[in-house]
Amino acid sequence: MAPNLKSFFQNVDDNAETFIERLRKAVAIPSISAEDERRADVVRMGMFLKGELDRLGASTEARPLGKQPGKEHLELPPAIIGRYPAKKDDSKRTILVYGHYDVQPANKSDGWETEPFKLSVDDKGRMYGRGSTDDKGPVLGWVNVIESHQKAEIDFPVNLLMCFEGMEEYGSEGLDDFIIAECKPGKYFADVDATCISDNYWLGTEKPCLTYGLRGCSYYSIQVSGPGQDLHSGVFGGTAQEPMTDLVRVMASLVDGDGNILIPGIMDDVAKVTPDEESRYKDIAFTMDNLYESLGSKTGIFPDKERTLMGRWRYPSLSLHGVEGAFSAPGAKTVIPAKVIGKFSIRTVPDMKPEKVDELVYAHVDKVFESLKSKNTMKCHLQHSGKWWVASPDHWNFTAAAKAVEDVWKVKPDLTREGGSIPVTLTFEQATGKNVLLLPMGSSTDAAHSVNEKLDRKNYIEGIKLLGAYLHYVAEEPMKE
Repeated sequence: MAPNLKSFFQNVDDNAETFIERLRKAVAIPSISAEDERRADVVRMGMFLKGELDRLGASTEARPLGKQPGKEHLELPPAIIGRYPAKKDDSKRTILVYGHYDVQPANKSDGWETEPFKLSVDDKGRMYGRGSTDDKGPVLGWVNVIESHQKAEIDFPVNLLMCFEGMEEYGSEGLDDFIIAECKPGKYFADVDATCISDNYWLGTEKPCLTYGLRGCSYYSIQVSGPGQDLHSGVFGGTAQEPMTDLVRVMASLVDGDGNILIPGIMDDVAKVTPDEESRYKDIAFTMDNLYESLGSKTGIFPDKERTLMGRWRYPSLSLHGVEGAFSAPGAKTVIPAKVIGKFSIRTVPDMKPEKVDELVYAHVDKVFESLKSKNTMKCHLQHSGKWWVASPDHWNFTAAAKAVEDVWKVKPDLTREGGSIPVTLTFEQATGKNVLLLPMGSSTDAAHSVNEKLDRKNYIEGIKLLGAYLHYVAEEPMKE
């Protein structure tokens, strides 16, 4: 155990209810970045976070990021940046941490069993609330780490730089340019030694992990239009070529029921699995029951954990997400939509090139639509794209985190990759030129982005200890790239 950790751990336990109350206040702010009418709440959440850091003596700024692209009437929420201690100590390492203070939309009518913007703690210690695990709990974890060091009167082991944004759930608009600019010589993030992000989850519910890879994401829209207005199917059914029919046929050509992508050439650039890489999957603490618990059913594609994990992390996937413009309310409505927009995404992996993926998608969709010989019109375009990322798990940033996991959770962490995408990870790696670590707080059953999102009390409190212990081991770890 690193020096001073015992008293730090005890202080976290002593102040657990204070830290839960801080999370309760944060969850109560509906900081939904995707809803224009909630923009003031997103900003309010950012300023709440800044205020909590200011009270602890951190040096903070709320940096404006400009107007929102395509919605110039809206200002982007500020990037909350900070340094603790306020004055840099040149004898210590500098660690940059990132998180986001915006959340996904949530309404009680969606199927929540509790009010989504009121933290509800059940008798098993499950803390329900939108943003509890994604990402307000982990972000406040860093605030709580600072406070516990102060109350325990322990010297802070590193120079901590913080970057918290309010648009992650809406594509992190404005952030990449800001990060790149602030990583230049003489700027705010110029002296970073490594980066830590806590915005992902354990693979299961019992064993922590360190994450060294993410899939990328390319998100597309297919628009099919024909009639000048919506039509009555009783009057025009059988006489007009229907956009919805064309769209369904095109989207059905993208992927089969076993998850195989049907776009020719899409697998050509996928990196081959090496024997060393394949061997890592055998000892990972994951069972098919873990998958079934997360799914809420036994509808997995593969029968074994190795192929399941590779399907989740190692190979690309294509998912159909929805149709805009079609009737979707309860009941019946005999309408023929004049225009429909289908949405799908491809999760990309090493060594796929996003530009080539775009070309293959457009060529396939064009060919399939042309084969329909429809008189309707079709347009396919890329909405947004984030590249895959892979880091070295042998770096001192990871070995320090592994020691912290063993200290707090008394077990060696699994080394994992993630199926999801956090594009800012690659931005930090490229802009700083330094290693990036994903150090999760929550577990696989937290239901981030879904109804009844939660963070277990134990994961929150022990997670605060983990973040603090990580900083202490970073301070001691031999610096070798």
